[in-house]
Amino acid sequence: MAKYIAQIIVLGGQIIGKAFTRALRQEIAASQEAAKRAGGGQKGQNRAAANLRTGMTLEEAQQILNVTKLDAEEVKKNYDHLFNVNDKSKGGSFYLQSKVFRAKERIDQELKEAKPPEGEKTDTGTGRVGETAQ
Repeated sequence: MAKYIAQIIVLGGQIIGKAFTRALRQEIAASQEAAKRAGGGQKGQNRAAANLRTGMTLEEAQQILNVTKLDAEEVKKNYDHLFNVNDKSKGGSFYLQSKVFRAKERIDQELKEAKPPEGEKTDTGTGRVGETAQ
């Protein structure tokens, strides 16, 4: 009887060990894939920081707002529609409304980073670098 119990314990330990190893490998592969998609380097760090701040990735935000490219007008149009549809006073879901809000917040952050800062010194073609266009 003790022999069978010991065999069951050993077999159970092996199964759990294999499952844990498989899960760990999947997590490492997913982490590496996410790092590759983020772009790596400083850009990847910025995107990872933005993902942590808003709690969602850019891809998730695009799926929520049903946009394929980062077009500010399309994002605003879809945001307004989804935000109003999910208004609690109209029988909507506050949870979904907050997801829509966070998705727009995440996309706006990405659009802000993609846009060059105003007043940035540019080459106006005059041959003098450092002048701003008039």
